[in-house]
Amino acid sequence: MQSRSDIFMRVLVPVAFAGMLCLLGACSLQNKGATVEQAASPSIEHGKYLVEAVGECADCHTPRLKDGRFDESKSLEGAVLGFAPTVPMPVWAPKSPPIAGGPEGWSRDELVTFLETGRNPQGTFARPPMPPYRLSGDDARAVAEYLLSIKTVDRQP
Repeated sequence: MQSRSDIFMRVLVPVAFAGMLCLLGACSLQNKGATVEQAASPSIEHGKYLVEAVGECADCHTPRLKDGRFDESKSLEGAVLGFAPTVPMPVWAPKSPPIAGGPEGWSRDELVTFLETGRNPQGTFARPPMPPYRLSGDDARAVAEYLLSIKTVDRQP
């Protein structure tokens, strides 16, 4: 017959240790903006990197607070641009559209095509200052997955 200490060492200690590892794993995922239920895929993480560090999309697509910092509560929700051309440019877009959750009315495939070719679903290029990106297929799909994964605020017309 096993003693209480044997049962404790063989059963309860491993169970407690496994529970502690799960708790630590949950904490580390939460610190990275994910939850235990839905950790971001490598493709979404790559898309996030491209949007935030390479394309710096927030510069135009996120409104700023009065002190110049980004309004994180409206990240990638579109913004009035804080700059303009120095010469008249009739096609200049003075406001950027929301891209969190994907551009409104665009399918995933249309967004990927736009990021690969620079052409929108109507077949034309975006208005300046939006550059006509020519991302690789993998990068375009990663950016699209990331943008579509962002939870959006209610958009007002």
